[in-house]
Amino acid sequence: MKRLRAFGLFWYEFVIGDDWRVAVWIALSLAATAGLVSLGVNAWWLPPIAVATALGLSLRRAVRTARRR
Repeated sequence: MKRLRAFGLFWYEFVIGDDWRVAVWIALSLAATAGLVSLGVNAWWLPPIAVATALGLSLRRAVRTARRR
């Protein structure tokens, strides 16, 4: 059970990391991409845009938090 818990904690930290909002944003963008592809849309462009947007929003939040201190 100890190894299973360690495995779960590793993946939680790896996927969620410091900002759970980024993980949710990326998961939603992957779901949207899958939905578009199932409709026949060539949606290769959506994940890179989502990653860049998530990174920008995360950095913006981090800078605002740092300025408040």
